[in-house]
Amino acid sequence: MSQYDVAIIGSGPGGYVAAIRCAQLGMKTAIIEKYSTLGGTCLNVGCIPSKALLASSHHYEEATKHFEEHGIEIPGDIKVNLEKMIGRKQAVVDQTTGGIDFLMKKNNIDVFTGVGSFKDATHIVIEGEETTTIEAKNTIIATGSKPSTLPFITLDKERIITSTEALKLKEIPKHMIVIGGGVIGLELGQVYRRLGAEVTVIEYMDRIIPGMDGALSKELNKVFKKAKFNMMLSHKVQSVERVGDEVIVKAENKKGEVVEFKGDYCLVSVGRKPYTDGLNAEAAGVKLTDRGQVEVNEHLQTNVSNIYAIGDVVKGAMLAHKAEEEGVFVAETLAGQKPHIDYNLIPGVVYTWPEVAAVGKTEEELKEAGADYKVGQFPFRALGRARAGGDLDGFVKILADKKTDEVLGVHMIGARCADLIAEAVVAMEFRASAEDISRMSHAHPTFAEAVKEAALAATDDRALHV
Repeated sequence: MSQYDVAIIGSGPGGYVAAIRCAQLGMKTAIIEKYSTLGGTCLNVGCIPSKALLASSHHYEEATKHFEEHGIEIPGDIKVNLEKMIGRKQAVVDQTTGGIDFLMKKNNIDVFTGVGSFKDATHIVIEGEETTTIEAKNTIIATGSKPSTLPFITLDKERIITSTEALKLKEIPKHMIVIGGGVIGLELGQVYRRLGAEVTVIEYMDRIIPGMDGALSKELNKVFKKAKFNMMLSHKVQSVERVGDEVIVKAENKKGEVVEFKGDYCLVSVGRKPYTDGLNAEAAGVKLTDRGQVEVNEHLQTNVSNIYAIGDVVKGAMLAHKAEEEGVFVAETLAGQKPHIDYNLIPGVVYTWPEVAAVGKTEEELKEAGADYKVGQFPFRALGRARAGGDLDGFVKILADKKTDEVLGVHMIGARCADLIAEAVVAMEFRASAEDISRMSHAHPTFAEAVKEAALAATDDRALHV
């Protein structure tokens, strides 16, 4: 029987990063993955493939709607070859997952393919083509999550689909109904809207991306309406039924009236739930919460001292980069180090265009806490770089403590915000004031200047270019 210092169950961003860090720290490491490719949801059917389709559909939209104003004229019709687009997406996925294979070999990590189940707290049975049992001094559970649904919805994975199926459709929908105005629904909705589908978004709350700052929700909603999305907010879905190749969705609006929507595809994107099927956690004595999460303490340790859990399967935001931080945290904890994670400083990003990104407290959270704060906001429209590129939507909003000027939250929507948010994370990690950011030189012309200008606005209402 093979023996390891640490075994990781699940090879998503949390699992494979934990494995690499454990190996770097000198531990004999094994990783267990039930699928034939490494990388988990993120690399195979989540973050990476969705970004590939967002990139391809963005190119198509630029070519059909914006090239002409730049003096680029393409004779004849510009057509979408969906099969080729999906094929490119898969090639990106294959290359990325292949990169994880390389990293496992490079770091001498043993990879087991099969379902990893606890036999007891130190033994894991791996059911693959063959059944293998390994012994692990420590185990990290990194089994991730899977798409949630609503109790009355039957997912047939043909017309009533999850994000997994939406990434490999054989045709462009005529009318895609998206249930859920969160990150996944909006990103995939935008892919197919750009390619010519009519898209209706049905959201239970009174705004899209409800977990983010209200100003971001309002601006993104405005952009989506301009792109002719049907945005149905404050609608409670009551039933989803397939009749032949048609899907009928009934929802109750805020007046209590039942409204009917008909489309050829319905994407159910109402969040994700922790995945522990086949783990046999009870055999190791590991406790799960009522919500199906693995229960952990502040060290990400379960109630069984040698078993840890990270990522989507534990509490907190279901984000790949949060899982990665937790993977490194546990590896370094096992090595006797004292790592830290500030969960308030894990950024959230929506990869629509314009991109949406945020870190720290929202204005709603500060109001609820009774905090004394000030706001600085700057529109991208006022930047020379934004005008040069034609990406005028959005703004940067900085929330700072009224007395100390410490930055409490940064919220942005616009071109390249997914990358710009890193500046805010660094600033807040070092407890910068708004004035600190405002006094740092930002290259001109760049989108990053909006961060400096918003900081100037927050410091003393002294933005220069508005």
